[in-house]
Amino acid sequence: MTPVTAVQNRVSVTIVTRNRRDTLLATIARLLALPECPAITVVDNGSTDGTAESVRAAWPSVDVVALARNLGAAARTIGVERSRAPYVAFSDDDSWWAPGALTRATDVLEADPHLGLLAARVLVGANEQEDPVCAMMASSPLDREPLAPGPAVLGFIACGAVVRRTAYLAVGGFHRHFGIGGEEELLAADLVAAGWRACYVDDVVAHHHPSPSRDPRRRRQVQTRNALWFAWLRRHQRTAIGHTLKVLSHARRDPVAWAAVTEALRGLPWIVRERRRLPPAIEAALCLLDRHVEPG
Repeated sequence: MTPVTAVQNRVSVTIVTRNRRDTLLATIARLLALPECPAITVVDNGSTDGTAESVRAAWPSVDVVALARNLGAAARTIGVERSRAPYVAFSDDDSWWAPGALTRATDVLEADPHLGLLAARVLVGANEQEDPVCAMMASSPLDREPLAPGPAVLGFIACGAVVRRTAYLAVGGFHRHFGIGGEEELLAADLVAAGWRACYVDDVVAHHHPSPSRDPRRRRQVQTRNALWFAWLRRHQRTAIGHTLKVLSHARRDPVAWAAVTEALRGLPWIVRERRRLPPAIEAALCLLDRHVEPG
């Protein structure tokens, strides 16, 4: 295992936040107490609660970037750009890494130069229940390469991911329009399309205590919208049409889905400009995952 003193310069943590000052301060305290003592960058998405000033006052060692507007998940890219480490771990303001997790992640990434993204096991809440997405990643039906450190994935949980900085920046990071909620699938697909591996490694652990200030209705709307955008941006035309029809059938009786469709349609001008189909092998892998998640 890599010595902790060496890990300090090999991995950093980027946190995006908005109007969750007290939760963020507690999260930073947990991260700074890790044996790895990672450098931390906080990118504040236009908070109005004094977040940036409070972090600077409490933790002078933390790099704080105060944005004038909310960039959503794309704000993570600012943190990655500012990092001096080759690997960057993502945390949300309500999530943090287990002691030793960043050391293990660094070891895995060092051992596999083709690994662009490591998806960790995420434990949710005080009871530390495994996030259901982790079970899906662990049982991924995708072919596992002999030297890969874990099952191949084409999705992940953002607050439980460590990326290779050069790979992340080369594909452009999280999309500027996607916000937060279902933004991961596009990045994972683009990384794999660029020749990188994305793998689930279950002995790298992150903790997530979802903030009670979340708006579940809005989050579901964003996730549905982003799934449509991903299909329209990257998937085969037949798949994109099928997914759209499925969402429309739900939208007839689900106002959240209907709002998501309406919002997604407003993105068509930039989607037409940016549409780029994935290679056939990755499209086939996504179709396999679609069947795995929703058999029959």
